[in-house]
Amino acid sequence: MLLPWSEIANGEADRHHGAEVEMVGWMAPADDADRQAYFLLAADAICCLGCLPGDPARAIEVFARTPLPLAGDRPLHLKGRFSRLIDDPAGWRYQLRDARPAEAVPPALIERLLSRRGVLAAGAALALAACSDGKPTTAAAGPKEEAPSEYDGAARQVLAAGVTIDLHSHAGRVIRHNYPFSDVVGQMQDGSMSVICLAVVADSPVTRIMPDRRIKAIRNPAPGELYAWSGESFHRARELIEAQQLGLVTDPSALQAAPQRGPAVIMASEGADWLDTAIDRLDEAYEKYHLRHLQLTHYRPNDLGDIQTEPPVHGGLTDFGAAVIRACNRRGVVVDIAHGTYDLVKRAAAVTSKPLVLSHTSLSARPAPLSRLISADHARVVAGTGGVIGIWPPHSIFRDKAALARGMARMVDVVGVEHVGLGSDMMGLTGPSTFDSYRDLPALAAALLATGFSPAETGKLLGGNYARVFAATAA
Repeated sequence: MLLPWSEIANGEADRHHGAEVEMVGWMAPADDADRQAYFLLAADAICCLGCLPGDPARAIEVFARTPLPLAGDRPLHLKGRFSRLIDDPAGWRYQLRDARPAEAVPPALIERLLSRRGVLAAGAALALAACSDGKPTTAAAGPKEEAPSEYDGAARQVLAAGVTIDLHSHAGRVIRHNYPFSDVVGQMQDGSMSVICLAVVADSPVTRIMPDRRIKAIRNPAPGELYAWSGESFHRARELIEAQQLGLVTDPSALQAAPQRGPAVIMASEGADWLDTAIDRLDEAYEKYHLRHLQLTHYRPNDLGDIQTEPPVHGGLTDFGAAVIRACNRRGVVVDIAHGTYDLVKRAAAVTSKPLVLSHTSLSARPAPLSRLISADHARVVAGTGGVIGIWPPHSIFRDKAALARGMARMVDVVGVEHVGLGSDMMGLTGPSTFDSYRDLPALAAALLATGFSPAETGKLLGGNYARVFAATAA
């Protein structure tokens, strides 16, 4: 049967729980992957990848039988098993499971099942699609290409002169376990990116995207669950490295050799939840998976400490978190305190004997409660250890490369040019990115030069500073 959105809005859809239904709506993808296994189906067309619908009366969760291609320029007609949710931790009311395409959507069906606003959007989108090359004309567009710069030649020289490093990356769709890998090495070669800190994600099985686009933990993990997940995740990262013949950096000499050897990876983990208070697992990850960069927390307060996006429960860094930092210092693993609260960072700075990294954030004069941005004082604590802060490029914060360069300059004004880098969060953002390909690196270098940085300073910002921290950590 065809289920109209009016029944989603008024709750009459409850009576279809467990039934096979058909629905028409707009795909609201959770990321920019070419194919989507999980997404939202919305009553109204969305304007961009970052605009996930937040009203449970106007959207439902979809779990596809097999990943479906992005459909930004047309509504979807799906069939699947309808499920009613009760007290869902993420706030959603309905799901369509085992979803797969039904037949093409007739215009009369669009008018019948979608809202007037959705019908008007459908007409506009389909008209645009008829005049285009068949590529999506709505959500997939993202930031526009920027005009060539007079600094392009100098930017290429800067990139050729030293090692370039992304402090935080999920490139290649490494964290999407059900997806094929996407190109990493070609992008890095074209953009002169030498090394990326390739991060697996520790807490994915227990987190969800909320209607307000925040990521939150919705349950506690089962004993050993995240440890097992980490093993699968590190194995997938290794498969990506081998499939694309990326280098694996395990010491400073390999890092410095990367520009000549070719694109390379530093193995990282976003969150240390898989330790489960068993500190010997750090040694295991160091030896077995070549872990060299460990972020203590992610999207759930864990055994190591509190996070920026949830109310504190530990008062900052725990004693176990302090012990992990000391173990990382001994082993030569970079300690990343991204996502950690200001109190966590202050204690981490007091504990560590090596520089800290805050891999992906940006500066705010007054960070909002539960915000991922940081204050000047927060930044100065990291810099005080000799560390580096990676500037993060969501399009909602920085609309183009020039704005991103100015954001890096603002952080430099606070902590100095020795303590700032780039943390792209490549393929990890829930919305569009101003830096969504390593082919963008020359444009960013040109924007930094245009902002007033010298070639030597630009080289520090785009990799030299992290290389110094990596060497100091290994010493």
